[in-house]
Amino acid sequence: MPRTSPAVALDALLAGNRRFVAGTPDHPNQDAVRRAELAPGQDPFAVVLGCSDSRLAAEIIFDRGLGDLFVVRTAGHVLGPEVLGSVEYATTLLGCRLVVVLGHDSCGAVAAARAAVEDGIAANGFVRDVVERVTPSVLSARAAGLTEDSDIVDEHIRHTVGLLLERSRVLSEQVESGEAAVVGLAYRLAEGSARLVTSRGAVPAGAVAAGGEA
Repeated sequence: MPRTSPAVALDALLAGNRRFVAGTPDHPNQDAVRRAELAPGQDPFAVVLGCSDSRLAAEIIFDRGLGDLFVVRTAGHVLGPEVLGSVEYATTLLGCRLVVVLGHDSCGAVAAARAAVEDGIAANGFVRDVVERVTPSVLSARAAGLTEDSDIVDEHIRHTVGLLLERSRVLSEQVESGEAAVVGLAYRLAEGSARLVTSRGAVPAGAVAAGGEA
């Protein structure tokens, strides 16, 4: 079957987010019929690499259901081999053409990295590994004179998008050929809204317009 284009997939996510913000979600694909339909296999239309924060459940904030999204979550949406392999699995074997990096304000991983840079407060155990992977984004924002939490979060989202394409030859080739696109979205916890921070690949300017369903 034809694959959902990156632009249509992004429109569907943002339309769902608008319903969520307005308090009028459709709750699609969440019934027993959908569950039975998916038993033989999955056919998600987008990959979401998001922070593990419990307030950032992608299927809820984008008003989607079972089988719609292939979700990968780590603290601070940091990248490792497992994450890269999961994203490549979704784009190559499942046919997803849109990859979303989803960050948010008041991110604990970003705050910890900022504390490490500004106050020398080191994290313990494997949390330190997470902090070290977020630190380059904090340093980059600092070098650019960015001090607001939202600006640092945006920089970290852009940094993650860049790393995805730098480290995954498979994904970068898909983007270069127009087969896939990668976008970065920032989520505001209080409002529940997601906004576009950056995009790489075949997502035309009109992709964020109202409407469009996957």
